[in-house]
Amino acid sequence: MDKIKNNSPVLFYFNHSKKWLAKISKKESFHTHIGVIKHSDAIGKEYGSRLITNKDKYVYLLKPTMFDYVMKIQHGTQIVYPKDIGYIIARAGIGDGQNILEIGTGSGSLTSSVASVVKPRGHVYTFDVDENFMKIAEKNIKKAGMSKYVTQHNMDLKTAKKMPLKNMDVALIDLGDPWVVIPQVREMLKGSGSIFAICPTMNQLEKLTMALVENEFTDIESTEHIIRTIEAREGKTRHSFQGIGHTTYLCFARKAFFDRSSKSSKIEKKSKSVKTTKKTTKKTTKKTTKKTTKKTTKKTTKK
Repeated sequence: MDKIKNNSPVLFYFNHSKKWLAKISKKESFHTHIGVIKHSDAIGKEYGSRLITNKDKYVYLLKPTMFDYVMKIQHGTQIVYPKDIGYIIARAGIGDGQNILEIGTGSGSLTSSVASVVKPRGHVYTFDVDENFMKIAEKNIKKAGMSKYVTQHNMDLKTAKKMPLKNMDVALIDLGDPWVVIPQVREMLKGSGSIFAICPTMNQLEKLTMALVENEFTDIESTEHIIRTIEAREGKTRHSFQGIGHTTYLCFARKAFFDRSSKSSKIEKKSKSVKTTKKTTKKTTKKTTKKTTKKTTKKTTKK
């Protein structure tokens, strides 16, 4: 039986829109519109139990999932939502033991989620240039319990002369201009390694796709994921009138080798062959012309 202790994480759940994520502390309590919720009342209870407030309302004591941490995360920047995170993890085949490169830590929602999948043998190496956002992300990652599996770097890979990593399994990019770092990402990815870029606009997708082709990536796919909530109630089930609309576009690709160097050498060889043929043809033509001219001259002289 999984019981709640001091320092245990708990999601106090009243309904879909009213829920609170907290770490249990004996002396803590908080006031809500449904009454006072005392942390001490939760200690010793099993996850899934419920508490009754002083206003005779009840809240369920649920064990938080990564979804709960992401949705309750402190925002420093726009976050990547679970509907997109789930597809990223599935499409890129992210799993235990993989090493993940992330460029643009943001608030750490994607960082924490991916770390929870690659642990305990894998690791996430995340890069950002804004120290304030990095501090917020650090708190969020710690709150989700993923600090052990994440290394944060304050470094601008756009201007870096030497890449700090190599043989990464997957690269995740959340920048306003993701196409700028594609050459650097290619250098750090292993062969057939996956890349995912978060792009709020279609113009970004266009520029990114051009950069991916130029840098020898294949299996390029751009998608948008919209989730629709259904309000299921007896006799009057319908879709919700409120929902999450557009959040971002996702661009996926894999590192490949187009053998452009060998193609270039073949083209050069063909070009040299054509030039040689032209020279030979010219020489032959000149010789034939000279012989014909000499013969014609001799005949004319005899006459």
